[in-house]
Amino acid sequence: MSYLCAVITERQIIFHKHYFQDFYLEVNDIVKEKIGYVFRVIKTVEKVSEKFLKHIEGTDGLYEIRVEVGSNIYRIFCCFDKGNLVVLFNAFQKKTQKTPKQEIELAEKLKKEYFILKDK
Repeated sequence: MSYLCAVITERQIIFHKHYFQDFYLEVNDIVKEKIGYVFRVIKTVEKVSEKFLKHIEGTDGLYEIRVEVGSNIYRIFCCFDKGNLVVLFNAFQKKTQKTPKQEIELAEKLKKEYFILKDK
């Protein structure tokens, strides 16, 4: 009898600059726990549900990590680098249906900066 198993390489999560850490330090422990849970899902699940990770339309490879705690919604912008590396940028608490344009613009700027610095 032989068994076939799929080995999923765990993703690594890193951050570029201080934006995510600044956000993380400001949220309460319940939000921190939920962020940790969502990060574990992203690190270990091969096909992550859009409930937790979604591509932002109209961007070049920018994603948002989606965290909900009660009626509060939080978003963490990120991108992928070399497949299994997730790079975190800015994060915020979402207060309206639409994601603020300035948050997306900041994430795009940080993503560009990350790849420029990485290539040096």
